[in-house]
Amino acid sequence: LQVVESGGGLVQPGGSLRLSCEVSGFAFRDFAMSWSRQTPGGKGRELVARISAYAGVTWYVDSVKERFTISRDDAKNMVYLQMNSLRPNDTAVYFCNANSGSGLTYWGQGTQVIVSS
Repeated sequence: LQVVESGGGLVQPGGSLRLSCEVSGFAFRDFAMSWSRQTPGGKGRELVARISAYAGVTWYVDSVKERFTISRDDAKNMVYLQMNSLRPNDTAVYFCNANSGSGLTYWGQGTQVIVSS
């Protein structure tokens, strides 16, 4: 079982990044996928965006609406987070999560995003 994030890095405020999450070892299409983030010294992970299995219904935390877009490609076992108009307070480690809805949940190791001039 693997959940592997990529695409993080350093970007200037107002810039864009696209995070990718590759999944293997389980039935990807049966899992809801989400991105969460954790800031240094933060109390926990904040759910940022989620996309359901099958219908692909999406949800976003208010602070990223109209700026971030989550998508999935079931044929490639991939989920993406397109992040536009990035702000310094988007700086965090971003984690990909797969959740079956019936007790199975898998996390990746995270990818660092730094928004700074």
